[in-house]
Amino acid sequence: MSTPPEQYIPDDFQNEIDLPAPGVDEGALGGANAEVARQKAIARRAMVEYSRARDEAARQMARYKAKGASARTRASATVMRNRQLAVMKRQTVIRNAALKKQAAAQNNAWKIGGNFDKLLSGANRDAFLALQSMFGEMGLGSLAGRIFQYVQEGYGADTISLLLQDTPEYKERFKANDARAKAGLAVLNPAEYLAAESAYRQILDNAGMPKGFYDNPADFQKWIASDVSPTEIKARVDLATEAVNKTDPGYRGALYRIYGLGEGELAAYFLDRRTAEPILKKQAAAGAIGAAALRRGFGLNTLDLESYASLGITGQDAEVAYGRIADSFESMLGLAGRYGTTWTQQEAEQEVFMPGSAGSVGSENAFEKSKRLKSQERAMFAGTRGGSSQGLAAGYRQT
Repeated sequence: MSTPPEQYIPDDFQNEIDLPAPGVDEGALGGANAEVARQKAIARRAMVEYSRARDEAARQMARYKAKGASARTRASATVMRNRQLAVMKRQTVIRNAALKKQAAAQNNAWKIGGNFDKLLSGANRDAFLALQSMFGEMGLGSLAGRIFQYVQEGYGADTISLLLQDTPEYKERFKANDARAKAGLAVLNPAEYLAAESAYRQILDNAGMPKGFYDNPADFQKWIASDVSPTEIKARVDLATEAVNKTDPGYRGALYRIYGLGEGELAAYFLDRRTAEPILKKQAAAGAIGAAALRRGFGLNTLDLESYASLGITGQDAEVAYGRIADSFESMLGLAGRYGTTWTQQEAEQEVFMPGSAGSVGSENAFEKSKRLKSQERAMFAGTRGGSSQGLAAGYRQT
């Protein structure tokens, strides 16, 4: 009886950390990764069983070949060895099937996660990465799936670039070109379009314009569509800055001290009142709310202040609200500590400013938490008062 040849078992797939692209369906990705892990576990168990059966088959072969082994022993060893060989064959089939399913699940996970380069090799992978990088720099990373599809279909890089220009995403990204064409102006190629945006952005950044004011591609569409040069924008910014400088210094100083509005914010107002006004109003309202918080000894969180401002809360509203918060904050800290929890400034603010807001999943909001703590305190003191009253009455009757 011959010894079966050693069977080749491919190495396990290695765990890899792949960061999903923005907008990925995390639920689908989690399911795909779970299937990868499940098939990997099946393959691993099959390999364990295969190894155990192989070792047992070798042990039975040793019995068969042992010096002086009887015919009965050899017959028994043969039966046992054949049984283990059958187990080895069955586990090999199971493992190979699991590895195949694992590979398919991994490919699915890579597709869902946007890791398309892992599904390609050689020249195809190089072409994909080059195009992905180029269109990503244009702000069109969402086209990665289409690039992968076209590469798989055998299109060259130049053809893929042309095909992508017909996509809704590409047309929206370079939307100003449609207006230019209708106006009889030359359509800008991507490099020229991006260069214009970059020049606008640099001019505005240097002038200290506020966040949210002309700082994304959609903001620049009108300028590009109208063929407004960066030089003209620079002249407009300079005029706006000059207008700020001519404004009464006392007024400028008051705006800065009260609302934190500097020359850049005011210049934005002069440059484009319609765009700047909502931003500045929100900042001014947030500043007024923050001033009320500071006067009561509380800290500031810009995001929270802006969210309160978005609710329409005024500085006058904030003065009243922080008065209420200050009056109860220390007692609420005591209540929270007594009942094994915490109470933060943010929770105190939310209780007053946004009592109807939802809590996180499976938790209560600040208003509900405050109500619960106060209810627990009332219940405790009600019980205490009852006990004390009974004791006093009993003592009185004894006298």
